[in-house]
Amino acid sequence: MLYPENAVIQAPLAGHTDMPMRLSSQRHGCRYAFTEMIDAGSLVFGNLKTMKLAYRSPQEKFLGVQLVGSDPDTLEKAVGILNTMNYDVLDFNLGCPAPKVEKKCEGIAFALRRPDEAVKALELIVRHSRLPVTVKTRIQDFEDPAPTVAFLKRLEDAGAQAVTLHGRLMKAFYSGPVAFPVIRAAREALRIPVIANGGIMDRESCEEIRRETGCSRVMIARGALGNPWIFSQVEQENFTPPTVSEFAEEIERHIGNMIDFYGEELAFRIGRKTILEYLRGRGYHGSLRASASYLCNTADFKVMMEEIRRGPASTPDSPRRLTPLR
Repeated sequence: MLYPENAVIQAPLAGHTDMPMRLSSQRHGCRYAFTEMIDAGSLVFGNLKTMKLAYRSPQEKFLGVQLVGSDPDTLEKAVGILNTMNYDVLDFNLGCPAPKVEKKCEGIAFALRRPDEAVKALELIVRHSRLPVTVKTRIQDFEDPAPTVAFLKRLEDAGAQAVTLHGRLMKAFYSGPVAFPVIRAAREALRIPVIANGGIMDRESCEEIRRETGCSRVMIARGALGNPWIFSQVEQENFTPPTVSEFAEEIERHIGNMIDFYGEELAFRIGRKTILEYLRGRGYHGSLRASASYLCNTADFKVMMEEIRRGPASTPDSPRRLTPLR
């Protein structure tokens, strides 16, 4: 069994779930995580940025790799490369709705427009991979479970060992209601585990998706951005939010890991959005958040951290605890 009952998994998020973010999540209870989505063609052609995305820290106890693509020859070569690397599972992306992925008829577009070829691509990956293979995809109709269930059963027959199902349509991207009944129908129809995904932002929403879908295994995506504590929060009935001091310390460790991993210049170019994610919804003044958009060196970061350590207006003294994000 890839994941035990009640497993909480960090989703692969392009532009976010790099090694420093995964280590941050791991410090706060995340046990199962994925690389960012890796493009099969970029991997085959040795793109340096892609190889950086594929890096696994020795500190990571479990790491899955997610692959996106549609060309059979390229997928086969990419799987061959991944077979030489250290991962625990290979996930095939049939769910990404991003325009640049949709334009190439990959991700959810591949599943919707060329389902026969998508299933054959999965069969090819399963045949050549030394790793267990899973699939992440989306619902195909918000009201009627039948199209989604039929496609998932084909994925199961093709060798998928688990399926993560995002309960929103392609056009909805990452907002709006989640189709719990469709996910429940999939769970009841399949023999393999169905992992519920979509809208988990705190313990309450995690309990809701488990209750409404019948899936004990869940995947957290955007709820973890700037909030690695969510993995502790969903597991602990009496979760205690971090103090301002603990909050600031985690930002410093996260950005420090980014500097070590990318070098100072690139770390701050990438890390601006990371800092904004931490500050968003926490009550900090808008001017502080705005200044994060211009960070470019360690000296300026230290000045910003002094301000962060003072706490938001609603929690001026550091021993007080931040309100959990909703």
